[in-house]
Amino acid sequence: MIENKEELNFYYNRERRLENAPQSVKDLYKDSPAPRFGLFNSLIADKPRRILFFVIIVLCVLVFALSRMEFFDDVYTLDGNKIEITGITLEDSTIVILNKKDADANSYTGALNIAVSIPAEDEELMDEMPVFYHRVFFNLVRDEEFRFVVPFNAPELLAVLQSEKSTLQLTFKPN
Repeated sequence: MIENKEELNFYYNRERRLENAPQSVKDLYKDSPAPRFGLFNSLIADKPRRILFFVIIVLCVLVFALSRMEFFDDVYTLDGNKIEITGITLEDSTIVILNKKDADANSYTGALNIAVSIPAEDEELMDEMPVFYHRVFFNLVRDEEFRFVVPFNAPELLAVLQSEKSTLQLTFKPN
């Protein structure tokens, strides 16, 4: 063991070395408390993360707003009723499923005429396309489901729904 520590020669002195070092090196040797872990702080720790977090929030708000406006749904409104129409292909026919939901107290009740056909690109071909007619009756029940079979199938079908007051024309793709 060394008895006299003052006689020892130290060639390395950290304090003297740090005096000439740049500020970034001095900051590394500074005793500072460890940062506390936090989910939000880690999400916005630096500029790229802040931008990414902001973009994610904006996209979430946009998707939520568009879904509330029923932009992604195939829901149509006919005389106060919300109507969704889908189909299931089965061999040479299509099962059409019509879902009705009342939007308000003044929703239409009564007969609804439905015509289903294969959409045609030209006016001349429209006369040759098969058309299937069906009639359903909307009741006072809030939610109703109607099913009927169309004797043809196609990748896309055209449906025309006609009540006493208005007409709705739409296309849908059977599964």
